[in-house]
Amino acid sequence: MKKPSLEKKEIELKEITGLDLVNIIVKQNYIEQDDIDDLQVDFSSKGFDEAYSILITSNLVTSDLVGQAMSEFYSLNLFDLKSFPPNKDLVKKISYDIASQYKMVVFAESKMEVFIATSNPDEKLIPIIKEIFPDKEIKLGYALPESIEDTFLLYKNNFSDRISDIMSKGEQVVPDIVKEIFEDALAQKASDIHFEPFAEEVVIRFRIDGVLQDIGILPKNFYENIVNRLKVISKLRLDEHFETQDGSIRYLTKKNTTVDMRISIAPVMDGEKIVIRVLFRYVNDLGLDSIGLSDKAFKLINDNLKNPFGLILVSGPTGSGKTTTLYAAIRDLVNSRVNITTIEDPVEYRVDRVNQIQVNEQKNITFAKALRSIVRQDPDIILVGEIRDNETAEIAVNSALTGHLVLSTFHANDAVSTLPRLYDMGVEPFLLSSTIDLIISQRLIRTTCPHCKYSQEMSVVDLKKVVPGIFKVFPKTKINVFKGKGCKECGFTGYKGRTAVFEVLAITHDMKDALADNIKSIQTIINEEEYISMFEDGLDKVKKGVTDFEELVRVVKVPEKFAKE
Repeated sequence: MKKPSLEKKEIELKEITGLDLVNIIVKQNYIEQDDIDDLQVDFSSKGFDEAYSILITSNLVTSDLVGQAMSEFYSLNLFDLKSFPPNKDLVKKISYDIASQYKMVVFAESKMEVFIATSNPDEKLIPIIKEIFPDKEIKLGYALPESIEDTFLLYKNNFSDRISDIMSKGEQVVPDIVKEIFEDALAQKASDIHFEPFAEEVVIRFRIDGVLQDIGILPKNFYENIVNRLKVISKLRLDEHFETQDGSIRYLTKKNTTVDMRISIAPVMDGEKIVIRVLFRYVNDLGLDSIGLSDKAFKLINDNLKNPFGLILVSGPTGSGKTTTLYAAIRDLVNSRVNITTIEDPVEYRVDRVNQIQVNEQKNITFAKALRSIVRQDPDIILVGEIRDNETAEIAVNSALTGHLVLSTFHANDAVSTLPRLYDMGVEPFLLSSTIDLIISQRLIRTTCPHCKYSQEMSVVDLKKVVPGIFKVFPKTKINVFKGKGCKECGFTGYKGRTAVFEVLAITHDMKDALADNIKSIQTIINEEEYISMFEDGLDKVKKGVTDFEELVRVVKVPEKFAKE
């Protein structure tokens, strides 16, 4: 059989403009025309991507709703490439040239049919696809442009080959290497980028889903220029090599979106080690309903966010997702009737209609001083990035006492230990009892890879060796759980993505009385409350196949009530 031609075709398709997008969403009744008019934006001059970004950041729609509206307009199925990313080998059945020209990728394939995801559906695509799959029925489906672009990353060569290609060109080598590393980090949703110099080489590592992974090796002779390049774009001193330096980078991506990054440089034995934290500026689709809360926890938090005043704390170690949870709450609270002000170090997320203050100790803008100023700015809701000291704690508590809803993060191991920690910090128990309403504690755990997930029967007897009281949740001798085998899509780890496990402690009247009277008695009362611990929330996620038992035990300490049979 003659092999189908994969040469780039020349067929013109009508471009979907920003105005087309707006008209489709209005026509499908997902938003009102008045909402569009209120934005005062000339969408006739906007492309699809820019209009999409405006609608998302204005909180008028979510990406899911845009995808649903577009697929309904074209009378096609919506192919969710983020939740169900296609296999790399399958995607490569269409050449990159054709796929990128017509914004389409292979989503799935059966013996009789091939399913093509495209952001620009048109019947003119059928003959092109038919040349590649001559014996199959072609089924088109809609996918968002950003999902299509993310899937194109599957066409990329490995890191070392791409770096070798850049170095062989001989021009713009260092800027292009830095750009390639940044784009890879963003594409893989890395939270941190590590440059680690050793005697003969430089190791590049990304923190993905909370775990560091080796990405590639750079030759040592290029590293000094790479360090200088990073210092220049982050406005740090080029002549300083023996002291730590901190700075920030604003990076313009290939998609013309801006990403803020925080850079830290520290001298080590073989050079200067660099760690870059990626800070995503906008919280687009983030809400309390999308961060992994159980129904009970969601209701508790939602009910307390309706209070006109009080203190809500999110506790956990660094990197446990506390800020994300706070901003999910803030995003749900944004409306024209409230004044929301935040103090952060740094401002990690940008949210429209929220007044955000960046801590700057060099300019004498500390948490405590900024908080004092905020209360004179007529706020309804105050978000304090972190309660670090007695002064900030007391001002936050007093702000809640004087009619403000205050949300903040706090370093404590769990919800129960948060109250004694605040007391140890010097906050008066009677003030705590009058203000604190809710404590959320959380950890981030990796989720089982959907591509290689399989069901496995486990013996509860084996689990009891790790968690003696496991039978309280799993009374049967055998249970079915889900694990990941490990595949290309998850880097052979068995995990892809992360979610949070939560414990939500509502402060009852009995607890408040105990706080005011004797904080040491609070533990006894809390133990009598039927609140769900992080470990129990994690076990529920194990039951549902979201994660596995090994990951839960790795991240969350087994509570006392499960430590005994």
